[in-house]
Amino acid sequence: MSQIKRAVSIGAHSLDAEILGGPILLKYAATGAHCTYIHVTQGRLEDPNATEEAKSEYLKELLNQNKRAAEKLGGDTIWLGYVSSNMPSLEEFATRLEKYFEEEKVELVITHWRGSMHPRHINTHDAVTTAVKHLREKGSSIRLVYGENFEDLVGFIPQAYFKLEPEELERWYSGLKEYSVFQGEINDFPYREYYSTIGKVRQIESNHTGHTVTYMYASLIENMLW
Repeated sequence: MSQIKRAVSIGAHSLDAEILGGPILLKYAATGAHCTYIHVTQGRLEDPNATEEAKSEYLKELLNQNKRAAEKLGGDTIWLGYVSSNMPSLEEFATRLEKYFEEEKVELVITHWRGSMHPRHINTHDAVTTAVKHLREKGSSIRLVYGENFEDLVGFIPQAYFKLEPEELERWYSGLKEYSVFQGEINDFPYREYYSTIGKVRQIESNHTGHTVTYMYASLIENMLW
């Protein structure tokens, strides 16, 4: 791993940023790096009969889950204020991110791979990649990698493998468990079972001795592996 002082993980929805970047950012946080989990949109109550008060309380709790998860992982968190039904144009979105990366002196960005089933994941990938590409063209050394997410697997190629020590794995899961959706309270997708299993698969692929996570390089930006 390179020496990094400022890193961000950007997810389209709550939990995405922690799944994508959590394993690496918690390692960097332990070395003193400033790590931020950025959430592009927030979820909403799907119940058409939900009152405005109920919707407000749901959002408040979700933002609290963002904060608690980030704290467990040694970082902080930001919601960009967007909602799924009102995403900005690619130009506006990428420009906002580029400005943030410059102001914060971000050295490493982790986000979604483009091969996704969700339009917001694709929107986020495109905006982040465009922002980083612009900065690289201006001489910045900012780095970009794509994390593994079960919703973004079309064309995802594992290239960088990182082993998590048992205490790191437990810390990652402790952050993820702050989310109701990860606990199975929102839908019935078996999050922990899935990521535990894929971690074992990646362990076998890499010949590591413990749970392993993978990342994919931004081939349109990087001229060499790092």
